[in-house]
Amino acid sequence: MKSDVAIARQFQARPIAEIAQNLGIETADLQPFGQTIAKVDIQALSRPRQRTAKPRLVLVSAITPTPAGEGKTTTSIGLAQAFHAKKESVCLALREPSLGPCMGVKGGACGGGYSQVMPLDRINLHFTGDFHAITAANNLLAAMIDNHLHFGNALRLDVRRIVWRRVMDMNDRSLRSLVSGLGGTGQGVPRQSGFDITAASEIMAILCLAQDADDLRQRLQRILIAYDLDGQPVYARQMDCIGAMMALLRDALNPNLVQSLEGTPAFIHGGPFANIAHGCNSILATRMAMHFADWTITEAGFGADLGAEKFFDIKCRLAGLDPDAVVLVATIRALKMHGGKAKTDLDSVDLAAVEAGLTNLEKHIENIQTLGKPPVVALNRFQSDAEEEIAVVQKRCAELGVEFAVSTHHADGGQGALALADAVMHAVNAGSPPFTPVYALEDSPREKIRKIAQKLYGAEDVGFAFSAVKDLQRIEDMGFSELPVCIAKVPGSLSDDAKKIGRPTGFKLKVRNVVVNSGAGFLVVLTGNIFRMPGLPKNPMATQMDLLPNGEIVGLE
Repeated sequence: MKSDVAIARQFQARPIAEIAQNLGIETADLQPFGQTIAKVDIQALSRPRQRTAKPRLVLVSAITPTPAGEGKTTTSIGLAQAFHAKKESVCLALREPSLGPCMGVKGGACGGGYSQVMPLDRINLHFTGDFHAITAANNLLAAMIDNHLHFGNALRLDVRRIVWRRVMDMNDRSLRSLVSGLGGTGQGVPRQSGFDITAASEIMAILCLAQDADDLRQRLQRILIAYDLDGQPVYARQMDCIGAMMALLRDALNPNLVQSLEGTPAFIHGGPFANIAHGCNSILATRMAMHFADWTITEAGFGADLGAEKFFDIKCRLAGLDPDAVVLVATIRALKMHGGKAKTDLDSVDLAAVEAGLTNLEKHIENIQTLGKPPVVALNRFQSDAEEEIAVVQKRCAELGVEFAVSTHHADGGQGALALADAVMHAVNAGSPPFTPVYALEDSPREKIRKIAQKLYGAEDVGFAFSAVKDLQRIEDMGFSELPVCIAKVPGSLSDDAKKIGRPTGFKLKVRNVVVNSGAGFLVVLTGNIFRMPGLPKNPMATQMDLLPNGEIVGLE
């Protein structure tokens, strides 16, 4: 099989103005970045559009993945290309890649094989600068806080309780915890702090949840940054830099338009991780796709326990969205891993391991049904998959009464996902009631966390560390108890322990801290040993990348 880069080179991208015109986007709303990328002004949402059908929204989620992922983005692109091949009006709404995973474990995040978005190298590396703008706005606020301390600390900030951290878009474990301001009186005020990855920045979440520029400004103003010496909260608006942050984020607020290898339009905008943030592309990009197309295909990060839950309980609640169906991506490789097979031996045929691993798939099917939606299981087929292994999965889905389709979009593009498109259309036409939230906003934060842990993770109960108990009391005192929760946990298990594969039971979810993201409008629940700044693996993907003399970049597969 050719590399992703080699395959992408076979295709000639159509001018982005042509892609936009076919969607119905006016030239005045287009801000080109060369010939193949453009930003679309959010004012385009106010332009009336005649349509003959109600817009349909399809969410792509997955079972608990292997470290390399199960191909949600690739499946989303392949499915959209299949709808495009069927002459349906369709548009993708995806997240932007982060340089952290790109240089770390996963490599590029533009799909793969014959189901990619393009231009692969530019989307993966810097794109239109959205991540850099978010990083700059985040760190401007951090710099303003330290500058305030240096010049007398008129707000009486408690240097031990400044909660706003700096960020960068790279995996760097050495920056998780540090002391800044060393070197003497002219170098700032020493204090303990650290870095998160940009994808975990509250600014990222705010950008992705903002409804418009005014909403963005209001959310930035209410970011909790610190507590003063009396224990009272201090907010970003008190640093007098919201206008400057808005200026830095001006262009980043507008969604980015690109295309797939087969010319299917795709809005790619925002990139929060689903294991440490809410894991969905921007509301504005999703709305723009739904405004200009009859079918919108979107995805949420990692498994249904993480990205899908947050998609429904946070994004859909806020934006008034309600997906018509959910695609649940599974692979034979992941099922064998959950069946106890070594990660280094997933290519060999093993029916018993597939059978044993079905418990993980079954739990995720239950999770989607708990949310009130019809799941469609998409088996993302690999070359090493045996027919008898696939038959085991198909049989179980039939027994459960769940739509099932084998998809070969990686090898065959849109043509390989036609059966999946038919299954999705069948599920949508069958109809479904409005989605069912896992918890009520009126529930206490403890009860919200407990309901997610028990209903979706399969936990027996939740254990709260003393630090988390103190956090929850402070949250109640500040009046933030009715915010939704965003649980940060390991993505490789339904539990908070990556070693617990399959469908673990009888465990307690361990909550160590609860962080207020008052600007984004949710509470971040830190569980187990999760970090908001990942580290690079022993052999990072960065070691495979290079710039050739002709200007081409290799190693982004």
